[in-house]
Amino acid sequence: MASLPPVRLVQFNPLVGDIDGNRVRIQAWLETQKEPSIWVFPELALCGYPPEDLLLRDDFIDHVTVALEELAHQIDEHWVIVGAPVRENGVLYNAACVLHQGRHVGFACKKLLPHYDVFDEQRYFAPGSKPFVIEAGRRLGLLICEDLWQPEPAADLAAAGAEVLVCLNASPFDLHKASKRLEVARARALETGCPVWYVNQVGGQDELVFDGASFVLDASGQRAAQLPSFVEAELELMPEDSGWISSRQDVEDLDEDATLYQALVLGVRDYVNKHRAPGALVGLSGGIDSALTLVIAADALGAEQLEAVLMPSRYTSEASIEDAMLLCERLGVSFLNLSIEPAFQSMLETLGPEAEQDDLVCQNLQARIRGLLLMARSNHSGKLLLTTGNKSEMAVGYATLYGDMAGGFAPLKDIFKTRVYQLARHRNRDQEIIPERILTRSPSAELKPDQKDSDSLPDYAVLDAVLRLFIEEDRSPSEIIAQGFDSDLVRDVVARVLKSEYKRRQAPPGVKTTERAFGRDRRYPITSGYKA
Repeated sequence: MASLPPVRLVQFNPLVGDIDGNRVRIQAWLETQKEPSIWVFPELALCGYPPEDLLLRDDFIDHVTVALEELAHQIDEHWVIVGAPVRENGVLYNAACVLHQGRHVGFACKKLLPHYDVFDEQRYFAPGSKPFVIEAGRRLGLLICEDLWQPEPAADLAAAGAEVLVCLNASPFDLHKASKRLEVARARALETGCPVWYVNQVGGQDELVFDGASFVLDASGQRAAQLPSFVEAELELMPEDSGWISSRQDVEDLDEDATLYQALVLGVRDYVNKHRAPGALVGLSGGIDSALTLVIAADALGAEQLEAVLMPSRYTSEASIEDAMLLCERLGVSFLNLSIEPAFQSMLETLGPEAEQDDLVCQNLQARIRGLLLMARSNHSGKLLLTTGNKSEMAVGYATLYGDMAGGFAPLKDIFKTRVYQLARHRNRDQEIIPERILTRSPSAELKPDQKDSDSLPDYAVLDAVLRLFIEEDRSPSEIIAQGFDSDLVRDVVARVLKSEYKRRQAPPGVKTTERAFGRDRRYPITSGYKA
């Protein structure tokens, strides 16, 4: 077995569309080792995943083709397996390309093209049909992401003589995805008797976050090694008489709150940095949502890249101002204090007495003045405005279009309000950063005297339970009521969700953390006569 080369599995953070930049970064990984090695990079690593309708452009595919050849020319004794779109005879495939000794040796085509949830691969690619096995010290059978989730592709590779299953992935994060990946990989190992090398993309891309967490299973389905989540990393497998051993054995398993928090931090960091924005901007109210958003942004980008804006009105409490300022002080974030009172009064005078007597108009005016000020600061500084709404609010439309919904990215868009509090507690676990009073005060928009969220919404624990059943499990109102929830409450919540679709269509993207996020996952008509 002395001829076996070492293996290096790289969970890579590409930028979609930056073909040359991704190629250069892949080359940089290869140049770290002179010793001939087998390198494995994730699915579509050369162009980034998901490239969406860029794949419909001939010039894009031509550019990928040239970059793949340029990468191959830089490779001598290494074996490099890298994901890229490949066009052959006018047909486009999602491929795992094998590069060796200056040339493109061949490629495996993804057989199973997902067309559900956030995936739309049948729009772009044709399915592969033949198993692809290469001889590189061991017979390596190549799979791409979805191919691992069904028995047939792995069984075909084993029948073709594969001794190891090598799976290239761009598998987006949700809270339960990592355990599912291990489950299906373990099933394939046990069915085929082959070890599994699972290499996943890492990084944020629009609303998707890829968590990495690449791993190796032995032939009995036991996890032999794993890379950490949410960071670029390399896993080295060294040859020995029985196969390969890993230089990394133990990675700490994170609890749910720690996992979610890291996903949000990575999502914000990559969205801001990949857009080359000089930082982020947050409207800080003194409430829990904006506080958690600011802390996530600080952990993602650093306090020096942030600006907070306090925008008190006649209804803003002293406690809210004090807590917002204290949070900025603890984080070291600079802030502006811009009263909206002069603009609010001017707008009321312009609109006349009827506006001042209309409660909803007055509330929305304040939110929209704040949105106007925040966008002006964003224009001035170039910093990306982060909106602070959570999934509970987005679900029932408890937000103002062109007001608190204004902005470029929504970190908490897929986080229910009850989880917002859990994440804030998680962040405070070692040291109080978010003032305790923010966590214990009754939530309020502070847009009218003595206002509380509970004036307009059910208790968040009840609301979130109903929303989770309706949105994430697609339960009907009657099924939800049958679980013991008040029928009037359920029907009111469901009606609000359906009525608010037009708002969500105009909301900024946000980090997907559940199996059913608003946006790519859940697609409902805005105009509909259906009554749930």
